Amino acid sequence: MDFFGFNATILVLVVLVVLVLAAGIKTVPQGFNYTIERFGRYTRTLKPGLNLIVPFVDRIGAKMNMMEQVLDVPTQEIITKDNATVSVDGVTFYQVLDAARAAYEVQGLQNALLNLTMTNVRTVMGSMDLDQLLSHRDEINDRLLRVVDSAASSWGIKITRIEIKDIVPPADLIASMGRQMKAEREKRAQILEAEGLRQSAILRAEGEKQAQILQAEGRREAAFRDAEARERAAEAEAKATELVSRAIAAGDVQAINYFVAQGYTKAIEALASAPNQKVLMMPIEAGALLGSIGGIAEIAREAFGTEPSSPRGPTRRNPSVPRTGDGS
Repeated sequence: MDFFGFNATILVLVVLVVLVLAAGIKTVPQGFNYTIERFGRYTRTLKPGLNLIVPFVDRIGAKMNMMEQVLDVPTQEIITKDNATVSVDGVTFYQVLDAARAAYEVQGLQNALLNLTMTNVRTVMGSMDLDQLLSHRDEINDRLLRVVDSAASSWGIKITRIEIKDIVPPADLIASMGRQMKAEREKRAQILEAEGLRQSAILRAEGEKQAQILQAEGRREAAFRDAEARERAAEAEAKATELVSRAIAAGDVQAINYFVAQGYTKAIEALASAPNQKVLMMPIEAGALLGSIGGIAEIAREAFGTEPSSPRGPTRRNPSVPRTGDGS
């Protein structure tokens, strides 16, 4: 019996040792911290891995998740600075840095963070106009992050990000914003169209100005050429008049016939080339005209120093040309 009693005692002791070791050895998974309480008072924090505690004296108080966590902020109605009502929701990212403070400084950590975030969302967005809410979302996120992180730091919490997901104005306000946007776009379109017409008018005016300048330059060049031509014609006329004047001063009567024949032929040319004259019938003394032509020939010979091949009498009478008074 003693043998069996001794064996029973040893067996009981072994079982007790196993139970004590099991109660004193604690394994903490990665990403978590456990708080240890001794007789209800916090003593220390267990890190991930194998840890030893005093059995039956120490116990695990709180198991805190040390990884970054996401907290959804539900939709709430907010009145802006210009008295517009909008619906806003968002999301908050936070991480526990101090397990003991997160466990013992606040009760209901997620509920506290949620209420803190919603309150500051109303405070920050309520101090802004509707246009600022719709166009400065990054600024709203930054302001919320600074305010909420400062308030939650005493709980051993780090707020990493706060993002506003949706800002929904009322339906009538959305309709009025749509009309305003449409009017603004039409205004910009009209401005662009007016600017295009202005540029087109400027380019057209520049083209007309350049064309007028070129036309004026052409007229100036033509006038210069005409003046030069008239000058040369006047010089030639003066030279011819001088030569004829010298011939008359020398006693040559044929020079007078030159001027008479020249005026006579010009008058006949003007009459014959009139646009309203189809048939010209007038008595013309051909002998006088031929005599004038002969005088012109004599003057030319004298001007160029050429001696006539025959006397002047036969030169003035051309047998190949019939007289005016002949019947044929």
